[in-house]
Amino acid sequence: MTDSPPPHQDTVPPARQAPERVEPLAPVAQDTLTEGVPGEADPGPVELTALLPPLLPEDADRATLVGRVFDPEVGGPCVVAVRGDRLVDLTPFAPTMSELLERPDVAEFVRSAPAERAFPLEEVLAATLGGARDRPRLLAPCDLQALKACGVTFVRSMVERVIEERAKGDRGGAAEVRERVLAAIGGRLEHLVPGSEEAARVKEVLTAEGLWSQYLEVGIGPDAEVFTKAPVLSAVGAGAEIGVWSRSEWNNPEPELVLAVDSVGRVVGATLGNDVNLRDVEGRSALLLGKAKDNNASTAVGPFLRLLDAEFTLDDVRDLDITLTITGRDGFRLESVSSLSEISRDPVDLVGQTIGRLHQYPDGLLLFTGTMFAPTQDRDAPGEGFTHHLGDLVRISTPRLGTLANVVTHSETAEPWTFGIRSLMSNLAARGLLTDPVG
Repeated sequence: MTDSPPPHQDTVPPARQAPERVEPLAPVAQDTLTEGVPGEADPGPVELTALLPPLLPEDADRATLVGRVFDPEVGGPCVVAVRGDRLVDLTPFAPTMSELLERPDVAEFVRSAPAERAFPLEEVLAATLGGARDRPRLLAPCDLQALKACGVTFVRSMVERVIEERAKGDRGGAAEVRERVLAAIGGRLEHLVPGSEEAARVKEVLTAEGLWSQYLEVGIGPDAEVFTKAPVLSAVGAGAEIGVWSRSEWNNPEPELVLAVDSVGRVVGATLGNDVNLRDVEGRSALLLGKAKDNNASTAVGPFLRLLDAEFTLDDVRDLDITLTITGRDGFRLESVSSLSEISRDPVDLVGQTIGRLHQYPDGLLLFTGTMFAPTQDRDAPGEGFTHHLGDLVRISTPRLGTLANVVTHSETAEPWTFGIRSLMSNLAARGLLTDPVG
């Protein structure tokens, strides 16, 4: 990835900036969306530091939380665990998060390992949300793990993908296409089990009617969509800017549960993620998925990774409700809830389709499990639906995992990704951490 955009992008109109005013939102179902009330004038950016209290899980005192902190003193990352009002440094025992998660006793080890060094939790959170570069701040809680994602795992978002495909990425024509598609297939898919005989029969009917789609294939067919979301070490954490391509005029966040999986396929923890998507790009062609998904700062993960233990099990993961809140500088506000109980494929099944005899990940992986969020309400003009404006504050939260908060910018102007695997290894070596770790 280059630090500056290719020359041809200079001639392309940028994505829309936040206007002084927006038209009132169209009425929508109140159980899924809170309407925004346009302000009389642009109130300016939302202060991220106001989010400090809810950044942690509500039951943080009972949670086993690990993360990564960039420490300017050593010029690199430290693996940390939350203990009360401190972030204790576990780096001498596990120089990378990948190595820590390989321990069979990881949750117990994190709770009991001795620590000679610690960071004040409140100060790190304040620096993270305040954008301080000269103080310790949170990074994405992953390092050498592959960043994988599953798509089309909820019926609601599956239908929207069909609409994107039929509209060929045209934001303005999506409303008419949506009406036709929902009339044809809207009620047929809600209770289907992917890969079942009933799903196969529905496929036959829809194919005969000319309504079959590549998105329906991965949504209700036997094989899940699994793709690489971003390169190793490229994810941004809480408080960082998230990026959309300046040429995109139809894009949105995708709030998702993210599972941490070790090298043998064991789910060891969970966190929150934003699988930023460019709907107009993917809608033009599924072969543009990489361009729609993988751009600078287009993958956010955090704030911490919660390890599975007696207080937080896979059944708790399956019951999570994930809330997305978007606050625009123009007064726009959107709130939506995704319930993991509505996922079409069990999260463990998604893990099994990602790692196994077919494909191995020796450093483990983080797996985005998909979203049911697919905004359709108009923001700028009738029939054009939702798209991001620069400066949007995106908050993804659930009481058991905390809040992932980021502000939208262009990928071309977000901080370039420069700290990769070579930089990490060089930094750890200079700190004497690539010998046999303690413990």
